[in-house]
Amino acid sequence: MNKRMIRSAGLAALALGTALAAQAQSSVTLYGRVVAGVDYQNNVYDPATGGSGNLWRAVGNQWGTSMLGFKGVEDLGGGLHALFTLESGFSIDDARFNGAGFFNRRTFVGLRSGWGTLKLGKDLSISDAHWALDPTGQQFIGSATLVRGRNWGGHDNMISYETPNWGGLRVLALTGLGEQPQGASRLRKDALSVSYTAPTFELRAIYDVARDANGRFSDLYTTSRNLTLGGTVTLSALKLFAGYEQLSAPDSAAGVPNKARQYWMGARYNVSGPLTLIGAGYRTTVNNGGGSANLFMAGADYALSKRTLLYASVGNVRNGGNANFSVETTNNNPAPGGSQTGFYVGMAHSF
Repeated sequence: MNKRMIRSAGLAALALGTALAAQAQSSVTLYGRVVAGVDYQNNVYDPATGGSGNLWRAVGNQWGTSMLGFKGVEDLGGGLHALFTLESGFSIDDARFNGAGFFNRRTFVGLRSGWGTLKLGKDLSISDAHWALDPTGQQFIGSATLVRGRNWGGHDNMISYETPNWGGLRVLALTGLGEQPQGASRLRKDALSVSYTAPTFELRAIYDVARDANGRFSDLYTTSRNLTLGGTVTLSALKLFAGYEQLSAPDSAAGVPNKARQYWMGARYNVSGPLTLIGAGYRTTVNNGGGSANLFMAGADYALSKRTLLYASVGNVRNGGNANFSVETTNNNPAPGGSQTGFYVGMAHSF
């Protein structure tokens, strides 16, 4: 072998080694979840006819969202990492996206180090914070139901910063820019979440605001102020949950509801390795004639493996006054002041 061949072989080995080292310092992961089931609700009111009927549906998101995503991290050295996530939500029953665009749930890039994590893009940070306080994990029968999905929303045009873990304490602050030349407050969202996690308990405080196109808080369940306080306690196989949520929309039209309060308590109990039982109760009161409602649910998750489970949830809502909350976070409402029962069963597989 001549010197030129030896030098070429050496350069090739160096290039291969460099490529392998770069690969070892970065990674991209494909992940997702597929959820499908059957859903039933009774007493669904039709305002056009004044009658009510029962509704059967094939569904895909009642227990949790079907999703497909990519996430990656690169070690930049010195404890600094670059990261990204691209995540799409969809409904398996009709092959439709859950919102506009392909990556409609999370699309962000960021940096993480000992000083915390900075993200730019779109995320579900505050929705995740509410998820931690709900025994159902924010199923369709859960903490989002009596606030008409208010705490499900994501944040577009987001800039967020989360502190490192300071002995169990974490703080997250974010803003979602409205991108309106008429004023920085128009369509803007801001949020602050503080959590403290210990081995047997967790405490959370969440405050987020969503403004309308005029920069005002004009609708109780879409553009409003939202304060949530709650916590969990873990006692061996039993985990207890409690929460309080307050909505306010001071710029609403005169006479319409502009304040609402929700309270809940619940539990998850691991009966055996694969079987977990869930139970919860929720109550809301709404001012200016909005009425009140009590929601009760019971459910079970049965893990066939680490990736595959069967689920079943049943609930009942009882409305008072003019309230017409559905038993699920849907628009399939009963008549004002009426009650409704519903359930869904299905299967979820994660990968």
